[in-house]
Amino acid sequence: MNVSRAAVAGALAASTVLLLAGPAAAHVSVQPQGEAAKGGYATVNFKVPNERDDASTVKLEVNFPTDHPLASVSPQPVAGWKIEVTRSKLAEPLEVHGKKINEAVSKVTWTADGKGVEPGFFQQFPLSVGQLPEDADQLVFKALQTYSDKEVVRWIEEPAEGGEEPESPAPVLRLTAAAADAHGGAAADGKGTDAEHAKETTASSETAASGNGSDSTARVLGVVGIVIGVAGVAFGVLAGRRRSA
Repeated sequence: MNVSRAAVAGALAASTVLLLAGPAAAHVSVQPQGEAAKGGYATVNFKVPNERDDASTVKLEVNFPTDHPLASVSPQPVAGWKIEVTRSKLAEPLEVHGKKINEAVSKVTWTADGKGVEPGFFQQFPLSVGQLPEDADQLVFKALQTYSDKEVVRWIEEPAEGGEEPESPAPVLRLTAAAADAHGGAAADGKGTDAEHAKETTASSETAASGNGSDSTARVLGVVGIVIGVAGVAFGVLAGRRRSA
């Protein structure tokens, strides 16, 4: 009986901890589909959970970093949402694939046409972004989440390295090391990567075909050798019997 009471008490305590920890962890975040390699291009998802029980999320504003501006930002259409991309002039032009870029995306805004993100649900907002910086380990995007009751939650606090997560953390995109075979321009249009992938696939197929051919030949020779060996043994036995007779 005491064991059962202790188990129930432990379960209640664990449930309380999870309930208290849940809202703190449910904030606007950004994650790449696959990897976000330095110097390349990536598709990222901004995940927006609804933290309210009596209101829906009807607007999301994502501000892009000014210290590492991104010249190429393409949103994917999201059903039930209008998308507005704001571009701003740069203090210093960017050079992308040999061209000077004088402006970059400074903000992307999603506004709900209908109910938005209702209580108990979340929504993802995909973007294709690039060219990612080569001299940074992460990008910080400050976001504003607006609810149907006009409340605005500001996810703008930058996390300190080695410190605790702030109360309203800004979405942070972690960058991985640049890939040697898909760096910069090769990843920009996908042609270089696709061509290399095709070559690797062809080479792998040829190697596999060659390996399969060698295996088949070896098997045939092995079977022939066994047949010859069996025939030789049978011939020896018959010859021995004839001599005995």
